[in-house]
Amino acid sequence: MTAQPTDFSQLLNLFEMESLARQTLAPMARDYYISGAHDELTLRDNRQAFERLKLRYRVMVDVSQRSTATTVLDHQLSSPIMVAPTAFHRMASENGELDTARAAQSLGTVMTLSTLSNTPVEAVVEAAGQAPVWFQLYVYKDRGATQALVERAEAAGAKAVGVTGDAPLLGRRERDVRNGFRLPAGLEISNMTASGMGALPQESGESGLAAYFASLLDPALTWKDLDWLASITKLPVLVKGIVRADDAARAVRHGASGIVVSNHGGRQLDTSVATIDALPEVADAVRADVTVLLDGGIRRGTDVLKALALGAHGVLVGRPVLWGLATGGQAGVEHALGILNQELDLAMALAGTPTITDITRDLIFRH
Repeated sequence: MTAQPTDFSQLLNLFEMESLARQTLAPMARDYYISGAHDELTLRDNRQAFERLKLRYRVMVDVSQRSTATTVLDHQLSSPIMVAPTAFHRMASENGELDTARAAQSLGTVMTLSTLSNTPVEAVVEAAGQAPVWFQLYVYKDRGATQALVERAEAAGAKAVGVTGDAPLLGRRERDVRNGFRLPAGLEISNMTASGMGALPQESGESGLAAYFASLLDPALTWKDLDWLASITKLPVLVKGIVRADDAARAVRHGASGIVVSNHGGRQLDTSVATIDALPEVADAVRADVTVLLDGGIRRGTDVLKALALGAHGVLVGRPVLWGLATGGQAGVEHALGILNQELDLAMALAGTPTITDITRDLIFRH
């Protein structure tokens, strides 16, 4: 946590924010946030895949008036840039998820709260005010506890549930294994304390989170469980962790209102496809029927432009929010998301796309 206020005028991009955050965070928290699975090849490729894509911009287009406003799942947003679910925000700032929610409100966008939040869902929804909060769900072996969690999120005022489908077990993150990852004293998985599942195991030479997943989360999750989930809530259900068109189509058939093209930030199956590479086939398969979102590797406004051009209705950003928290709490998150929004606006102007609907696939250069 920062001892002195951060001069955000000196942090011109998300890479500089990350650099400062790495210096600020405690080593265990830093390694938890930055880590990918095994050799971290997918972690790097998520970023490099964006860099490989080139833009064929339009010229002589009137871009004197521009708007990044859009609608996602019937929410009118100031921008297609939303907050992805990430765990344990209070390792980065004292107020944790409350800082994130307030920043989302100030920017007029969605916050997605992780099951593994350090702050109860009720407090987060209250802090977000008029901004929509979605709830990311891990499915536990104890289906009664899972249903209670969904009902609690809905009662608190969450506007959607996003079930994570790509984590039957936790990917092996060697930084966490080396550190014996555990939560700092005083922190817990707040939404699961009532079910007796709020603490991480403390196992020598292992990640406490990996042990938590192995003992409590359900590796037998199937598409039938998506039917069940849709039956117990009135909220729209999204499926997160999709990288294939056939899986996206199955999700729609089983009641999903949205798809999140995601490889868990490179933290699950290493060498899995980069999300921006997976996006076009998923979007082509289901975009006409449901909302399609993307996360993974977004660090520049041009990345957002490319994702929208390839078929996403919006994007979710995770680690940059954590860098913001670490460098300045709510103000840091606002600065991080503000950088991306400003860069998106500039990219739209230079690409000849004054509105979100002007961003089409022909902007992407194909060899």
